[in-house]
Amino acid sequence: MNVFVIGANGQIGKQLVERLHEEGKHQVTAMVRKQEQLDDFTSKGYQAVLGDLEGDVSSLEQAMSGMDVVVFAAGSGGSTGADKTLLIDLDGAAKSIEAAQANGNVKQFVMVSALKAEDRSAWPEEMKPYYVAKHHADRLLEASGLTYTIVRPGALTDDAGTGKVKTGDVSTGEIPRADVAAFLAHVIGHDAAHNQAIDLVKGDTAIEDTF
Repeated sequence: MNVFVIGANGQIGKQLVERLHEEGKHQVTAMVRKQEQLDDFTSKGYQAVLGDLEGDVSSLEQAMSGMDVVVFAAGSGGSTGADKTLLIDLDGAAKSIEAAQANGNVKQFVMVSALKAEDRSAWPEEMKPYYVAKHHADRLLEASGLTYTIVRPGALTDDAGTGKVKTGDVSTGEIPRADVAAFLAHVIGHDAAHNQAIDLVKGDTAIEDTF
């Protein structure tokens, strides 16, 4: 399948593009914001296009033309402030969903969210704008009519991936970004992951055994 990764220059997105390229099961296209990022991806043999989540929906729709799966792995980052969180994590996600709807070919939309994004009572005060954005982006996707998979990882770390996770009813925990990327690769095209919201932290179950 043709997989379109939004936020491909981010820490999770970049690892996902690399993994999908190495596995060779899907054709992957990375969406990046800057020309130097595009040049970096293409120099490694990856397919990449320019796109801006602060631009219009029609340009996103054009960028994802012909794509079967869209992965939204974009994020404004923790140091940009609530305004950028609103523009990228919420409105950027909304625009991507609208573009996928207009595309008409998208068979699965995979959203990287956050653990407990669905539970307002669990949001830490200092991160409320981030959780508000993730909460409403998830709800927009669930109501979109698209076949979706929402992945809600715990606290992200830069530890080496273990290839093992815990899914299901988890209230807290952390997970290496490498394992989030591996899990995203696993759910792409996986029928059992369709229309599911999946909590994800490090654990003892091999990723390939989660479905």
